[in-house]
Amino acid sequence: MKNIFKIFLFGIIAPVILSCAEDNDKVMLNNTSNSSLTVDKSAVILNETTADQTALTFTYKNPTFSPAVQFTNSVEFAVAGTNFKPSTTREVAMTQNTFSLTHLQLNNILADLSVSPNAAKSIEVRLKSNVNSITAFYSNILPVNLTGYTPNPDLIYPKINVPGSYAGAAGYANWTPANSPNLFSPEKNDKYRGFIWINTVAGVEDGKYKFAIGEDWPGNKGDDGTLTGKLKADGDNIKAAAPGTYYIKVDWAANTYSSVIANFGVIGDATPTGWNSDTDFVYNPTTKTYVINSLALTASGVFKFRANDDWAMKFQPENGDQTLTSGTAVKSFLSAEGTVTGDPAYKVSQAGNYRIELDLHNSAYYKLTVTKL
Repeated sequence: MKNIFKIFLFGIIAPVILSCAEDNDKVMLNNTSNSSLTVDKSAVILNETTADQTALTFTYKNPTFSPAVQFTNSVEFAVAGTNFKPSTTREVAMTQNTFSLTHLQLNNILADLSVSPNAAKSIEVRLKSNVNSITAFYSNILPVNLTGYTPNPDLIYPKINVPGSYAGAAGYANWTPANSPNLFSPEKNDKYRGFIWINTVAGVEDGKYKFAIGEDWPGNKGDDGTLTGKLKADGDNIKAAAPGTYYIKVDWAANTYSSVIANFGVIGDATPTGWNSDTDFVYNPTTKTYVINSLALTASGVFKFRANDDWAMKFQPENGDQTLTSGTAVKSFLSAEGTVTGDPAYKVSQAGNYRIELDLHNSAYYKLTVTKL
């Protein structure tokens, strides 16, 4: 018998009529008791140093229906006064009556709602019970004041690991997924990118790597054996062609990867060699950053960073020339990723010798620091 379900909501009771197309038998579904939701705190200042610790604990009671039907639960969050448009949800098990959220989870919820950090914001929370894809029943609404923090990009963006024989010399550990460079997904779309540094490819086993996920070997991927940028589960190790810095992109779902050499230097009319040549960075395995220990910069010129003495790949401000403050790290943007508008450059306000450091370990937040010596 073919069943066609027609669902109608009538006020608070919310009866549902189920109709059988062949014999017109009908069953009235009543929401016999509403769900309820309580929370142990009314306000929390979130803290990154306790990111994995519980910040709020909720207690809830499921709705009941007659006759009994299957439904799923989620908890819904929104900025107060927006009528839950937009909102963000987190799944909740039906078999429990409590759930907790950590400082990091709540901070991510604030980010989902585009709430600025470091200021208290009133957030509304409710339990949402879905009987089917179009009919939902809601609990009471709880107000909670949350103060978020500026998150560490290492904690909020998805990542995969790049274990290999190169990693020990780069300041990590050889063939250890939990202690290896990572590729991050700034768009959180299963597409990862980032940089690794390889000191030598001289030996047969030197300069090799593959990709892992979850900081462990199960689910790892390597080359499919064709050396055409295709991946497969437990595939072959990938060997770099030459020592240097590599920019790697991985589409985890599509099982593809690319790897290009990208050795960076600084260039510009603020530098001693002007626009004629670059001053190259040196990788420091202790800090895991790229460093120029001392370079004379003028206040009248500008500079930027490019790879391989070419202009295809540059680190620049996001848009417009940017004057840097000594010792203060700023986010830098890679032109090849489509995040730069125009062709901006960096400046310093005072002439002198500077230490320049590029931290490329996280593609969601490339970091530049210039420090006057």
